[in-house]
Amino acid sequence: MPRMNTVSDNTNTIRRYGVFILVVLVVLGGLLWLDLSNQGLVWRVFWSLTGEEAPLAQLQGMVEVVGTALRPQPNTAPLTPIAHTDVVPYGINMFLEQEVEVPKIEEQLRMVRDAGFRWIRQEFPWEDIEHDGRGQFTVTRDFDGDGTVETISGWEKYDRIVELTAAYGLELQVRLSNPPAWARAEEDPLGLGPPDDFDDYVNYAVAVARRYRGRVRYYQIWNEPNIFPEWGSRPDDWIDAAEYTDLLCRTYRALKRVDPDIVVISGALAPTSAIDGKNINDYIFLQNMYDHGAADCFDVLSIQGYGLNSGPTDRRMRLTDINFGRNMLIRDIMVRNGDASKPIWISEAAWNPVGEPDVPRDIDRYEAYGVVTEAQAASYMPLAYQRAQEEWPWIGVINYWFFTRPHPFESDQSWFYFRMVEPDYSPERPTFTPLPVYESMRDYINSQTPTLYIGVHQAEHWAIKHHSSARLLDAYLAQLGQAYLTPISEFTFYGTDVWVRWRGAAQPVAVLIDGEPIGRLPQNGDWPADENGWMTYRVFASDLAETHTVRLASTAPFMFDSVTVLNQSTRRLMPVVAVAIALGIFTLVILTQALLRRRRAA
Repeated sequence: MPRMNTVSDNTNTIRRYGVFILVVLVVLGGLLWLDLSNQGLVWRVFWSLTGEEAPLAQLQGMVEVVGTALRPQPNTAPLTPIAHTDVVPYGINMFLEQEVEVPKIEEQLRMVRDAGFRWIRQEFPWEDIEHDGRGQFTVTRDFDGDGTVETISGWEKYDRIVELTAAYGLELQVRLSNPPAWARAEEDPLGLGPPDDFDDYVNYAVAVARRYRGRVRYYQIWNEPNIFPEWGSRPDDWIDAAEYTDLLCRTYRALKRVDPDIVVISGALAPTSAIDGKNINDYIFLQNMYDHGAADCFDVLSIQGYGLNSGPTDRRMRLTDINFGRNMLIRDIMVRNGDASKPIWISEAAWNPVGEPDVPRDIDRYEAYGVVTEAQAASYMPLAYQRAQEEWPWIGVINYWFFTRPHPFESDQSWFYFRMVEPDYSPERPTFTPLPVYESMRDYINSQTPTLYIGVHQAEHWAIKHHSSARLLDAYLAQLGQAYLTPISEFTFYGTDVWVRWRGAAQPVAVLIDGEPIGRLPQNGDWPADENGWMTYRVFASDLAETHTVRLASTAPFMFDSVTVLNQSTRRLMPVVAVAIALGIFTLVILTQALLRRRRAA
């Protein structure tokens, strides 16, 4: 009988303990839902990991984030010196070739410049330049509909674009694509597929590069070669990475012969999970490009950076996820193929505010590019630029898609709503109505303090300031071949550890943090240098990431190569967090045992 009572007591204790745990879980679940519904602390944590705003989407996203964390992480080699990442990252896509009035073009350029953008991605359509036939850079047609055929130069409007862009202090990324009808024996319904003879394309690219030598340096070879219809829209047009690589390599070699300083940008890879012959997954396509020798045929890898339905903080990384962080897996492929020293530039990035109430739901492909509101699009884009600068040192320019279109007649197409300003210019009101994303980007860019985040940053980086007498020189075994000869340099950083790489200090180089002297860089002979005389010295260290301004100053010039910034806050806090969690678990166990003993005693 006593034994039966003991079993019954234990059963009752377990039942009471189970009820207690269930009540605790219900209370915690209720508190969690209350927090998520009111965008509290947990909501903000979930948002920072999933890029989702709706509570149910956040919960699902967190499950997927955990799955991401359990898989092998991409190798992004963030501390590799990477070329062409020293540039101002703010770019925008424009369609200036479709404009006629010069004042309208100038107003667009003024608004772009005033918003803080420094790059324009602009197509120079092949069909518009070499229109009339092979080697004929003329356009012959009835332009005004009066029945008279006229012939004009195919260069005229592009000469104007180059001149006006430079006049407004902007730099061009010229996209070379869109072939003329004569370049294909069989008609392509959409006119986007590659030519029958790749040398025709090469000759067009060379003609453009020769005409604008010294004025245009950055050329992009095609656009989205891994999807329909950019690589052809006929039934027998199939995506082929080997074909595109052939086109890319031929053009690369020809452009470098025109001017070795030309920077060749690969055609932007479109994010897709399809593998159907008409569309090929960008990861597979890129690896196939490498397999066919593409590593020797571009200076900058280009991808598209759309976020679709999740925000820029989305950290899920599955092969089927299309989100703003997709570039990390692209970067992993580059590293595995020995291309870690090359950057990624994002040719198109944006969120589509087609979700506004006044936008018809029956427009063409309504949900194709994601559905957000204007307020979301306006808040997401600055966050996207900020995340790229803070976390991805391999990213160079990010080009917003797009500034505006020549007219509003395409408002029945969902992609029209990516616009940054309304196409409402008129001679009576010679400007464009800005949308929220224009204002948010203008405010963001113009309020930024250029800052170095994690990565190896060359001395020519846009966030590093040098004395007016400083000169960029070729330097033997500098990390990327050049270094600044300067008496004074200054930069702001955010991180836990900062190193500078330099050599040739004939006089002491003082190090100041936020204006306060903290010491000096060792002179030659005072500090271990590598076999080529370059020295690396840590000028700052902290347990938590901090923002400070470093000034290097000397009475004599020294060679300044790079700055390396690390953010090791998480690694250094992990032991503290682990101890706190262990203490919390230990305390919970003690309290639970005490509660059970008290119940037994009762």
